[in-house]
Amino acid sequence: MRHAHAKVNLWLNVVGRRADGYHLLDSLVAFVDLADTLSTRSAERLSLELDGPYAAELAEDGDNLVLKAARLLADRAGVAPRAVIALGKHIPVAAGLGGGSADAAAVLRELVDLWRLTMAEEELLDLGRSLGADVPMCLAGRAALVSGVGEHLKPAPALPPMAILLVNPRAALPTHEVFAARRGPFSQAKPLAGPWRTLAELAAELLRRGNDLSAAAISLRPAIADVLAFLRGSAGARYTGMSGSGATCFALYDTPAAARGATASLPAAWWRHAGTFVG
Repeated sequence: MRHAHAKVNLWLNVVGRRADGYHLLDSLVAFVDLADTLSTRSAERLSLELDGPYAAELAEDGDNLVLKAARLLADRAGVAPRAVIALGKHIPVAAGLGGGSADAAAVLRELVDLWRLTMAEEELLDLGRSLGADVPMCLAGRAALVSGVGEHLKPAPALPPMAILLVNPRAALPTHEVFAARRGPFSQAKPLAGPWRTLAELAAELLRRGNDLSAAAISLRPAIADVLAFLRGSAGARYTGMSGSGATCFALYDTPAAARGATASLPAAWWRHAGTFVG
């Protein structure tokens, strides 16, 4: 069984736009212990078994990113796409946490093993790029500085010890809608101020960068503003922001206990996960 970890954009700046309409980004991406689970076994045809709290949200999609990844890999390798893929869906869908991309990355690695393929890492990354901008970073699975449309990755400076609380007002928010709603000038790329020896140093870096999609996301899902306000007021929160295109928001704390403690007064209707960083 392989774990497909959720990604968090600790900062996200939109620094330009290509002629083809894709936006150029400057982002720090990290991975947390919240994860989908994925396993494969041999079969006569390709199929997907779904389980977990968010399985129903994918059940109607007969050609989701996991199946697309499997078919693309089989086509590139010249093999028949034969496997049962079992996906335990624990990452909320359309939440700015890269769950679909993480699942696609995990199935690529699982099927390389199952089908006993010989494939260079760069070729696997190339396959990931054709599936979506977030897939290569999920294949890498470690904190990275992201640029271009998401295809350029550099290892990030080591993150300081910290914990995270993720909160979503149970509002799905498609990425393309948020980019379409974005207004105003592009950000200027900023020089990196790392390494960050303490959470205070990282928080200062995040504060001067922020997330350029927050205003657009709030205009589409006003409840995001309520989540951010709650997190800013929670005891021990050192930084709060929105991940990716939303609607999931996060707060950083010194310890896992502080992150867990902040969940006590959350509205019952909001989804939450208190955890740690991985990779």
